[in-house]
Formats: sequence, structure tokens, C-alpha cells
Amino acid sequence: MAHLHKKMKKGRPYYYIREIARVNGKPTVVSQVYLGSPERMLELTTAAGGEDNVTKLKSEEFGALWLANQIDQKIDLVGLIDAVIPRGKGETGPSVGDYFLYAVFNRMIDARSKRALPDWYQNTAIQQIRPIAVSELNSQRYWEKWERLDEQAVSEIACKLFRKLADLEPPSSDCFLFDTTNYFTFMASDTESKLCRRGNNKEGRHWLRQVGLALLVSRDNQLPFFYREYEGNCHDSKLFFGIVDTVVASMKNLAVKPGNLTIVFDKGMNSDDNITAIDDSEGINFITCYSPYFAPELIHVKLDKFAVAGTTKNQELMQAGLADDALLAWRTTGQYWGKERTVVVTYNPKTARKQRYVFEGKLLKLETALFSMRDKVRKGERHWKDKKSIVERYQSLCEDLHLPKDLYNLDIEVEQNRLVMRFRKHYYRIGKHCDKFGKNILITDNGDWETGQIVQASLDRYMVEKSFRNSKDDDLIGVMPLRHWTDSKIRCHILTCIIALCYLRLIELEMKKSGSPMSAAVVMENMHCLHSCLLWREKQKTPERMIEEPTGLQAQILKAFGYAVTTGGVLQKVAE
Repeated sequence: MAHLHKKMKKGRPYYYIREIARVNGKPTVVSQVYLGSPERMLELTTAAGGEDNVTKLKSEEFGALWLANQIDQKIDLVGLIDAVIPRGKGETGPSVGDYFLYAVFNRMIDARSKRALPDWYQNTAIQQIRPIAVSELNSQRYWEKWERLDEQAVSEIACKLFRKLADLEPPSSDCFLFDTTNYFTFMASDTESKLCRRGNNKEGRHWLRQVGLALLVSRDNQLPFFYREYEGNCHDSKLFFGIVDTVVASMKNLAVKPGNLTIVFDKGMNSDDNITAIDDSEGINFITCYSPYFAPELIHVKLDKFAVAGTTKNQELMQAGLADDALLAWRTTGQYWGKERTVVVTYNPKTARKQRYVFEGKLLKLETALFSMRDKVRKGERHWKDKKSIVERYQSLCEDLHLPKDLYNLDIEVEQNRLVMRFRKHYYRIGKHCDKFGKNILITDNGDWETGQIVQASLDRYMVEKSFRNSKDDDLIGVMPLRHWTDSKIRCHILTCIIALCYLRLIELEMKKSGSPMSAAVVMENMHCLHSCLLWREKQKTPERMIEEPTGLQAQILKAFGYAVTTGGVLQKVAE
């Protein structure tokens, strides 16, 4: 059967009429006729005469928006939010829940500002998928609707969302992963805000005001089940102490596996008060990293005491014949935070080699600079005649290279009325410094876990870090740039991004269940290119709609959700 097919070339659509038939049991294009651009098609159909002349043609983005709506049908975000913030007396038009939903759809596909939303939706098939007066989706209306939400309402909506997610995709693991990040803003210094503060920014933009975000992710399905926005100048350990009870309560309320639960977090949060709070929480264990600075005796343990850790990556390396790259581990016990804990020291050979390579390059730069300094001292150049200033320059150079200041012995003396500078490597200290390379210290109260299980749980913290990377994607989610300058709107914006993050993860889980695992970025990029076409004919009041022929990957995604495009360009549910 013949159907309309569109190809995009340099951003412009061009159309073909294709006929597909089965050849040797496989769908094959047996005929293809080039029609041209939409303008040329309109000319052809108008010139042909007759009652079926096409008078207008419009192409709309369809696939990604349709997929986002499929996910929302499982959650019903509008109903969930409107139950918390119901319509006001005499309120007309889209509800608060509607405004959140259409912002979430945009964040899942092509993140735009609220001002740009009406124009963006004009080019989509939103009226077919989820009809709305797109002119209502402007920045002023968003401001008015979001003004109704206070911090408590945002928190209540988040709790209801996570409860819905737990019912839909129950976290079967007994392990949760916790971490923090921050997002810089371009908010002016004189703008009043409790959330946006200057602090240690993870992108290195310390001079900009920022907002922090804490996230709790289930280890098995990688879905967020708790988040909290916080002041940009708040230290991780201080934040964790303030919310540890809420985090623990969320884990207990949403977990379905009986028995103790484990939370994995980074060394920035393992203060005495935080560990005590976890110890006091019944049924909660922890795995955390520990700074080598406070346990140098663990770092200098000889490698012959280490053994290959039982991790998933190590199994793959062994099968590939790369045993030399396998992660090693050494296990012991020790007194930490007032109790005996299980301690695991890991050693990553690949990381150690990289760190050694970088270190040797820095050491060479330092040595070259020392030769230059010695030459200037010997010549008696200006500003090189004072012993104290020379030592300070050496120390400043070490700081710039992020090297310890004791790797070289520096001797500066006066001989025959002249300043003489000598230096030599301190090989013992260099060796001790190199002992740190590739090593990491883990501490846990899960004494009954195998060493490989402890190491794997700590490595799995990449899952929450992956969520943070996704949230900083320019197109998908796009927390930055923060185009809001009041705390209440920033909270609503972050909630929108968290919902989009959850929806995209649900798409990945659905693809995994179908046997075709792929990332949300790949799915949305492909579905973004699946269009629908509206054709207006003479003497017909309503247009006809056709879905363009999907590519192989698009058809695979549609199949994962139980749909297919027929040869007539109609999207139909596939019988199970």
C-alpha cells in the first residue's frame, strides 16, 4: 500500500510516495516517487484538479510528545497536582496541574523557557495528543499559577509522585544511593534569595550564586524517590544532618524488600553527627567513603595483601583477558565513629596509572621551574636575593600544581657573600605520595556483606551521578539556566525537572522490559524526528492526519510501547 514518507535535508522536509511489499518475508521498498517540498506538493495537487485537491499541508512533531504522554497516562500528573492545589473559585483555563504537565513534556524533549513554550508547541501535534490552548502557556500565566504553591505544597506533590512511582516500579533492592550537586545561576547579587547563595560550585564557577540539590535514588531501578533543594552555601554534611530523618523515612516507606536497608553516600557527608543519626535509626545501615588523610595507615598497605574484588566489571575484564586491570580490594576492621566497622580499601590499577602519569608530568614541571629558580638565584637577579621570598615562590608553585610541598628538599644558604640554592628529590615522600594513587577507603556497618558486595554498592553511586549529568543536559531536563529569580519559582522549576527525570527513566525501564534497552536520550532523539502530517482537501472541513513511516529504531520504540504505524500512516495499538 502506498504511503507518504518524509526526509529531512538541511532542516527542510521533502516528501516521497513509497510502496512497501514483503520480499522474501521482509518489508522492502518496491517503489518510491519523489514529490518534493510541501510547497511543490501543494502546487502539484492544486494543478491536478478535482474534488480531492490538497489545499494545505502541515507537518508537526509527533513521536517524542506522544511518548511523553504515554508515560503520563500511568502517573496522571494533572490529577495528582490538582488534588493538592485544586482550582480556585471561578478559575478557568488550564489548571495548575496542566501547567506543570506541559512544562514537563517540554523538559523531556527540548527544554525551552516559559516564554518560548507557545511557539514551541505550535509546531507539535499537541492538539491531537493532549489538546490545550497553547496561547495560555505563557510566562505570565506560569508565574500566576506557580505563585499559588508554597514550599509545603511542592513537598507534598513530590511525596505523592514518589509514592506513585513506587507503586508503578517498586524498588526491590535494599540499597539506596544518596548524593548532592549544585546549579549555578546568573542571578544578580542584590536580588533577594535564600536558596541562591555563593559556594563551592562543582563546575568551578564559585563567583556565581547557586542552588544545591540532594537526590536519593533506588539502586535497582535508578528512579529518584526523594529530593531536596537547598541553599547554595550549605555544606553537604550540614545538609545531610538536617534531612537524614526524612531520607530514612522515605526509604522505609517506599522499600518493599523486608529487612535492613542500606544508604550509600560520599565522604563529604560522613560527619560524627550524621553517622550517629544513622546508627540511631533502626534497620538502617550505611556504606561511605573515607578520606585517606585521616587514615594514612590504610593507604600504605602493601598490594600483595589485596585480592580481586567480586564486581560485575571485574567479571567482564576477566572474560576479556584483562586481569591486570581488575579492581583489587583488601578488607579489615577498625574503630570509627565510636564503633567497630568493616573497612575495605580498593585499588584501581587503571586509575593509578593515569594518576601516576599526571603526577610525573607535574613533577617534571616543578623540577624545570626549580632549575630556573636556581639559575636566577645564582645570577643574583632582582627579587631573587631574599631566602624567605624564594621559599614562598616554591610553595606557591607547589600549590598551583596541586603537589605537596615536601617532595623536594630545598637548601638556600649564603656562601662567600652570595645566596646559593640547592634542591634534591625526597624519594621516600614521593613513594608515600604515590601509594595513594588508585586507592579508595570504604567504611560500612554491613559486616555480613561480602567484600565484592560492599565494593559494588559503592561503585553504583554512579547511578545518582548519572541523574545529575542528565539534569544538566541542555535539551533533556535542562535545570540550567535557571530563568527564575524567586525561591518559590525555583522550587517549582526544580520539581518540574525532577518529574521529567522520572518520566525519562520510566521510558528506559519500558525499553529494557521489551528487550531493547537504550538510553532516554537516544529514544527521544529518534522519536523527536517522527512527524505527523495534516492534509486539507477541497470541500472537506477537517484535515486528514497521517504518521510518516517510522525508521527501524522508531518502529522498535513504538513496539516497546505496544504500537505500530500501519501502511496507511495510522498509529494503531498492536494486539498482544
